[in-house]
This record gives sequence, structure tokens and C-alpha cells, in this order.
Amino acid sequence: MTVRWPFFAEGARIGAPTAVQVADRFHLWRNLGEAAERCVSRHRPCLRATFAEPVPEKAPAPAESGTPWPTGHRFADRTRAKHATVHALLAAGHSRRSIQRQLSMTYRTVQRPADAARPEDLFQGQWQNRKTNLDDFKPYLHERWAEGCTNAWTLWEEIKTHGYTGGYGAVRAYLQPFRTSPRAPAARPPSPRTVTSWILTHTDTLPESERLKLKVVLAGCPELDALTEHVRVFGKMLTQLQGDQLPQWIKAVRADDLPSLHTFANGLERDLAAVTAGLTLPWSSGVVEGHVNRIKMIKRQMYGRASFDLLRKRVLLA
Repeated sequence: MTVRWPFFAEGARIGAPTAVQVADRFHLWRNLGEAAERCVSRHRPCLRATFAEPVPEKAPAPAESGTPWPTGHRFADRTRAKHATVHALLAAGHSRRSIQRQLSMTYRTVQRPADAARPEDLFQGQWQNRKTNLDDFKPYLHERWAEGCTNAWTLWEEIKTHGYTGGYGAVRAYLQPFRTSPRAPAARPPSPRTVTSWILTHTDTLPESERLKLKVVLAGCPELDALTEHVRVFGKMLTQLQGDQLPQWIKAVRADDLPSLHTFANGLERDLAAVTAGLTLPWSSGVVEGHVNRIKMIKRQMYGRASFDLLRKRVLLA
């Protein structure tokens, strides 16, 4: 990171060797902001951890009904429907022979649900408590669901890499009851640029809600807390023209694990005299920067449309 291009400093020394070079305070602050944003981006996991909602150890499991077949199983649902239909007709006064004729069933088919007090009594045979290929992968599905991955196809692809040989339909059917369970949406963490803007804004002008969020972020990440302190000290030097404190500030920055700020400090040291003057003297190169922007605007307006001679006349005669 360079505060000024070396060519500018060299040109100023050649053109005005006795002049005092003053670094522009606007660019100093902007360069500091860019370094701070890179530092915040480096600690993005801290933001996710700070604003993550607590999740249960297991994902919501299908409701147990005391039956080996859960709700949604095609054999279980068909048996429950048949049991309900037969008992409804019995309650209406129909005989079993009448129910047999109305439902086009054999007498034996009507007799079994009619004798059963509840449909669960009919769940017998090879499907009862049978182990499936998915059983070994259910803990993994619960864990990934709790982490926020709710795409059945993605989860199926993942467990296939772990040895699952079953089909996609079994995974989708198992996860379907999870979708009906209420679950609070996870809070979205702020972006590094947003956190950087909080850090660069004076606390007196920062809204109360954002001030509280920044406090939570800094409490969860010591590095960002140290970054904020360095930024505020530099801002005080800049606004109160305390350039004599710059060496102590650079020394304090190097004592913390903040590589982005270290790079910024290296740039300050390469142009230390001009930076110190910029943080000490009341003069500013803002007027020069304004002329540079004006020249760039004229150049862009004329790009590809006129010669250098016309550009020169517009700049000198404006």
C-alpha cells in the first residue's frame, strides 16, 4: 500500500525542491478504510459465529406415533384409510358382508381392520421395524439439516460419497416431515463492508442499533476490537492535527496481529515526511485533487473524439 504514487513525490521534489510536501488527508483516511475492510474480511468467520442463531443438536425429527410406520409411508397411510373407512361403515350400521360388497373386498380383507381397535394393530409382517439403507446416514442428515442445508438432492449427493447406495426418493421422503417443523430463520451476519463502515464512523453519529451491533462484533473478535481502537486513534490524529503521534501509532499497530494494517503502516513509513506534514499542518492538497478530478472528467468526455491539442486548450482555458 502506497499513500502516494512515488512518481508524484518525485515530480514534486524535482519541480519544487524547497516546497514542503503534504499528503492528502482524504486519501490517508480512504487508504486506512481499505486496509480496515481487508482486515474485517479476514475475520469473516467471527461475524458468522457472532450473529449465528443457536441451533438444536438434532434437526426436527418426524413425529413418533407409536408405530413402526411413520406418517407419509404409503403402506401405513393406505392401511389407516382402510381402517377408518371400515369402522365408519360399521358405526353407520352396515354389516361386514354389506361392507364387503360396497368396497369390493373379500370378507377376510374386511374382517381384519374390523377386528382391529386401531390401525397400528395391523402393522405386521416384513415391513415392521425393518432396517433400511438410510439408517446409518440419518445422523449425518440431521446434522446437515441443523447446519442449514435443506436441499434433499444435495444431501443425497453428499451421502452417496459416504457410501449410501439407495435412491433419492428415500432421502426426500425421510426429510419431508422436517419441512413442516417450525424453525426460526438464522440471522444474516453483516457484510465486511458494513462492519467497516461502523468502525470508520464516529460513535456519536452512529445510530444506536448499529452501535449495539458493532459492540457485539467487537466482543466476539479481539482482533477487530484492536482494529477499531487503532482506527479511532488515527482519526483523532487526523482531525486534531496530532501528526507527532504517528510513530507511536505505527508501533502500536505492529504489536497486533493485523497484517492489513501492517501493510498500511509500511506505506506511511515510505512517505513519512509528507504524511506527518499532512497530519500536522493545516494545509491540504484537496484543491489539487479537485483539479485532477476535473481533468479526468474532461478526458473521459473527449475519449476517442478529439486530439490532445483540444484537451490541452479545454484544461487551460476552463
